[in-house]
Amino acid sequence: MAPAFCVYTALDLNSGAAQAMDSGRINILISNDDGYRAPGLRALATRLADFADVTVIAPEKNKSGASSSLTLDRALEIQTADNGFHFLDGTPADCVHVAVTSWLDRSPDVVVAGINRGSNVADDVIYSGTIAAAIEGRFLRLPAVAVSLDGSDHYETAADVAANIVQRLARDPLPVGTILNVNVPDVKFDQLKGTQVTRQGTRQPPRPAYRDRQGGDRDAWWVGAAGGAADESEGTDLFALKQSRVSVTPLQIDMTRQALVEQTSRWLAS
Repeated sequence: MAPAFCVYTALDLNSGAAQAMDSGRINILISNDDGYRAPGLRALATRLADFADVTVIAPEKNKSGASSSLTLDRALEIQTADNGFHFLDGTPADCVHVAVTSWLDRSPDVVVAGINRGSNVADDVIYSGTIAAAIEGRFLRLPAVAVSLDGSDHYETAADVAANIVQRLARDPLPVGTILNVNVPDVKFDQLKGTQVTRQGTRQPPRPAYRDRQGGDRDAWWVGAAGGAADESEGTDLFALKQSRVSVTPLQIDMTRQALVEQTSRWLAS
């Protein structure tokens, strides 16, 4: 691994991935939010290693729901597991940020996050640490893919889907700043009904937080589960999964509601 303070900023590597594929193997950085022991991470790394040089750096512990948080109040330590995976005592975004900006000897051609246990669709995208790892790759101007399985059984299916998408992305890059959010039905590969480019659906409000009584006068609270589907109409990621189709949603970071810019300006002026 790279010595300390060796920095690679990787400003225009979408074309670099295609060049690397043409010359042989590409370099892929893999992270997740389920932690370095997660079976989905192992399945993804094993499959992508068929055609790429893979480096894995993932959180030491499960960081589901961490979103794009960075650890700014202490230094972070990278350690190496027996299987060669690296882990860091921080968040998914920490993993990608530290790896790409300083730790790696060379910048990766693609950042891939996953395979997450459970889908990351609709409003889940806001909270997901898996999506956040891909977002951090996008911040560093790298092609980025987040991969999630709508369950916990057929990780090999999601790994095969990820391999197909990453190879295509390396050969034929999308515009800089694009994040692909890939959600895979939890079925065998030959049971998939195809792939659909989708938009985000929406969920109902989350379930209420619930009390975990600690005894005496002390109470603790667990965050409630995600709400059910509100918009799962045709064209959404939720709909595609129900149809046993792989959902591929191109994401962007600019959350400006463009249609309301002029209306808000008039509202403020009045």
